[in-house]
Amino acid sequence: MKLDRETEALLFWVSSSKTKPLWRMDHEKARAEYRRSISKTDVGPIEIGSTRDFNIATPAGALQMREYIAPVPSGAGILFFHGGGGVLGDIDTHDMLCRALCLDTGATVFSVDYRLAPEHPFPAAVYDGVAALEWLTAAAEDLSIDPARIAVAGDSAGGSLAAVALHETKGRLVAPAAAQLLIYPALDLRAKQPSRKELVDQFPIPEDMLYWFFNHYFGLAWPIADPRAIPALYNDDSGLPPTLIITAGFDPFRDEGFEYAERLAAAGVPVEYECYEGTVHGFMNMGRMLRVAYRSMRLRMSAWLKEQLDGPRA
Repeated sequence: MKLDRETEALLFWVSSSKTKPLWRMDHEKARAEYRRSISKTDVGPIEIGSTRDFNIATPAGALQMREYIAPVPSGAGILFFHGGGGVLGDIDTHDMLCRALCLDTGATVFSVDYRLAPEHPFPAAVYDGVAALEWLTAAAEDLSIDPARIAVAGDSAGGSLAAVALHETKGRLVAPAAAQLLIYPALDLRAKQPSRKELVDQFPIPEDMLYWFFNHYFGLAWPIADPRAIPALYNDDSGLPPTLIITAGFDPFRDEGFEYAERLAAAGVPVEYECYEGTVHGFMNMGRMLRVAYRSMRLRMSAWLKEQLDGPRA
């Protein structure tokens, strides 16, 4: 594999930066720098019908959500979990991605502002993800959404939360989820896969960054036997919805996504897998600089979601 020209240019631009690496900052400064960097690389405003921020009640307290409504709502819904290693990111950093999903699919998107570490370490985010999915399926009809036409999606750490929420709520939802979209998901912190060894220095998540995430999110004792931390450890993958897994060729998480796709397929889950070989982790937040973000979103992910949500139901 070779880096595409746009990604090469991006990496050259990054290499010339004088900014201190995130893993050498405290978590609050790292969050501010992460927001600043995305503001420089993400696409510009995307107009949709409307948005609103609101809270839902969970056993742990109020959980903030942002709702994105299309100009002509389709009656479908998407529950989205942002990336950021469980430490960075929020509903604002992934606002453009959610707007694009909403506009291109017609679905109403709900972005979850789950609790972050180190203030709220694992498994707080997992509890929030489960609560958000159970709430959405229960409240769907009041929100003018068909509970049988709900997809769950997430990128990076958010992809892990999406996968875990679906496993943890099996048989408990008003209706089974219609689809699952995992964008370069983080699925196995044990670093067993070749890509974790081959790409230890790869921007934007070199090994030092990954350890910074894991130490903040899990503390000193990583839960290496808990499937809520490592979705690859779930014993039963059957009954999960049709799934699209997207990875990047120069991403340490690449092989985790591929292995998870193989696991789901072996369990009889309809799975599609695609690797954008010439680019890096996090490319969906780099649409201003990388055309692959546009192609993968509007010509692949949104089209796939629309097909799953608007197609004939069994």
